[in-house]
Amino acid sequence: MALTNPQVADHLFLKGMYTDGYYPDHIVDKCAAILRDLCERIEADRPADVAALYALTHAATEEFNDLEEEFAAAGSEIETVARDLIGEDFWFVASAYGFTDADHEELIAPREW
Repeated sequence: MALTNPQVADHLFLKGMYTDGYYPDHIVDKCAAILRDLCERIEADRPADVAALYALTHAATEEFNDLEEEFAAAGSEIETVARDLIGEDFWFVASAYGFTDADHEELIAPREW
């Protein structure tokens, strides 16, 4: 599905992770795909309120949790820098879809990183 929101369609997710050799590109690609998939779900489901948005962002956060072992196997991890970059992109997505009242921490509340 092609994203219809031009703000997210043209956005390079997790740019800071791609420019840092500590994070393997093939795993960052998976992370960026999670964020693009989140955008697709938002466009398809059209969450009516921030609570419905949180249901979608929490599911995406769980997908990030599932990548921790892959990061570790590659000698990397989702640490402070990555956590901030991921959190910023979740906030970017929420804002791009008009959920400016979303809580930054609640967007990624089930994180294990």
